[in-house]
Amino acid sequence: MAAVRIQGTEVASIGKGILALIGVERGDGEAEAQRLAERVLAYRVFADAQGKMNLSLKEVGGELLAVPQFTLAADTNSGLRPSFSSAAPPAEGEMLFIKFTEKAAEAVHVASGRFGAEMQVSLVNEGPVTFWLQVSPASRPKQS
Repeated sequence: MAAVRIQGTEVASIGKGILALIGVERGDGEAEAQRLAERVLAYRVFADAQGKMNLSLKEVGGELLAVPQFTLAADTNSGLRPSFSSAAPPAEGEMLFIKFTEKAAEAVHVASGRFGAEMQVSLVNEGPVTFWLQVSPASRPKQS
């Protein structure tokens, strides 16, 4: 279970499923957004009858709560304050976030947070189980 509230009002929620915090970096494009959606939908993180992580979101009939999270692109390698220079520009990030949600919605119910909004995100994390999925990090242009 997960939910997003904006200014005290719940704007999105799911039952059983995946809460995906989505960060878009410079150099990402539509291909990466679509590939990430495919991976999130097919990643085997739900238990089968033997208790082994062997079922995907699609296979369990789960839902997806997608939340735009530009801070995932933070560079924390030096200093005491994060740099967001590797994050995609806001208009580009929003467009790719929308592409991600549209692709995912072809297969499962998708709820989403609002790009650029101050959101309060709540989560009941079973396990807890948390993964970081990236698409083609080696193919991204180096930031200087």
